[in-house]
Amino acid sequence: MTSTTARSTDDRTVTLASSGLTAADVLAVARRLAPVELDPAAREQVAAVREHIDALAAPGHAPVYGVSTGFGALADTAIEPSMRHALQRSLIRSHAAGAGPEVETEVVRALMLLRARTLASGRTGVRPVVVETILALLNAQITPIVHEYGSLGCSGDLAPLSHCAIVLMGEGRARDRDGVERPVPELLAEAGIEPVLLEEKEGLALINGTDGMLGMLLMAIADLDELVRTADLTTALTVQGLRGRDSVFRPELHAPLRPHPGQEASAANIFALLEGSPIIADVAAEGSRVQDAYSLRCAPQVAGGVRDTIDHARTVAERELASAIDNPVVLEDGTVTSNGNFHGAPVAYVLDFLAVVSADLASIAERRTDRMLDKSRSHGLPPFLADDPGVDSGFMIAQYTQAALVSEMKRLAVPASVDSIPSSAMQEDHVSMGWHAARKLRTSVENLRRVLAIELLTASRAIDLRAPLAPSAASAAAVAVLRRTVQGPGPDRFLAPDIAEAEARLLDGTVLAAVQEVAGELR
Repeated sequence: MTSTTARSTDDRTVTLASSGLTAADVLAVARRLAPVELDPAAREQVAAVREHIDALAAPGHAPVYGVSTGFGALADTAIEPSMRHALQRSLIRSHAAGAGPEVETEVVRALMLLRARTLASGRTGVRPVVVETILALLNAQITPIVHEYGSLGCSGDLAPLSHCAIVLMGEGRARDRDGVERPVPELLAEAGIEPVLLEEKEGLALINGTDGMLGMLLMAIADLDELVRTADLTTALTVQGLRGRDSVFRPELHAPLRPHPGQEASAANIFALLEGSPIIADVAAEGSRVQDAYSLRCAPQVAGGVRDTIDHARTVAERELASAIDNPVVLEDGTVTSNGNFHGAPVAYVLDFLAVVSADLASIAERRTDRMLDKSRSHGLPPFLADDPGVDSGFMIAQYTQAALVSEMKRLAVPASVDSIPSSAMQEDHVSMGWHAARKLRTSVENLRRVLAIELLTASRAIDLRAPLAPSAASAAAVAVLRRTVQGPGPDRFLAPDIAEAEARLLDGTVLAAVQEVAGELR
């Protein structure tokens, strides 16, 4: 998946207030291990709201769902006060029923932080100690083991959140800051964290949220923001490698004629990245071709559509970040009432949309790569960019790898959110499958980065083969970063390490950073 461990550390402290978090806050805690603290005002509000729950839980009060009843299809079963601690423990233990591989550390950290965000909103009725214990786990870098399968994206990400909640109780499985699995009581004791004895409603509040799918959505948006700019860069490199034209990227052909914001941004980026290219100038002077293939000429329309889809997904994510997802929920007047806000449909849809556009962005990049390897379409490049065609195979199989990645991405673009499998004795008879939409999107994002890495390798080699003609200064900066660790044209060599190196330079952002130092910030 996209990232199994934090990429770097972040020393700034994220403050969790009743008003919630920003996407940047979530990324800082999930990926960069930023410490997090509970705002004192939020703590006071959480404590005040808890008083309403205590009153509803008092002996003699009418049954209230989630406070003094069973759950799901057992919602009409009243639970005596003496059994309510056992009720909360049983809920978490039974719902921690995931299976399959472990999910990534950054996903679990986002899951925990986002659940704490809702608990701190003052709409769930938990005690402050529950929120503070989650934050203590995050700060101690204790990561509950959460499994791939178990969430249907409705009634919350139940199984994943339960695997986190059970660690708060001093049970379950977890890993320390070094990724070593150790007994949970030992981890908590070492960090000075007391296990939580869950009171009325707290077990349910810990697991009734869209936090897993939202966390993965936020991280996918951040990754795709970078990859869609990378795609503009690899397009510009390929245009030069194939002796294409820059005229189709002129601004007057985009916003004035077809005012999609993403298309305008993509065309502007590519045009800027081609500025001053001697290769492009030579093509214009030659004047031998009127039009380039669609994979070059229509790149802004495709990458632009991806951008616009990302922006829509960002709007949904921001709305979900501003939400307090729980069932039942505590209203401002203290009323505790059931609702359906835990349904993941709004998040699930955009997770699926992003998988679709990621696949298409990868598909057009693969077509550009293939064109550079075909001597009948590459305008003077050797077959497969081989040093000695016949003896050498060049980048032939690198394109096979691209094709395999794209093929998988097309399968992953089949939406999860159109599926629904009823559960809980038909009480939960329509579910979102948002968790599954998020899981497959993570694979798609990772594959897209690899596809673009192979286009970067291929286009850089094609540009080198155009010497003595040079690329634009911005393009040369990208090639220079690659050439620090990846050799230029020559006889065949072990190619997998070169692909991995190109992928790593896209992941760490050094290629984009070098380009933007020359061309300015890309849109």
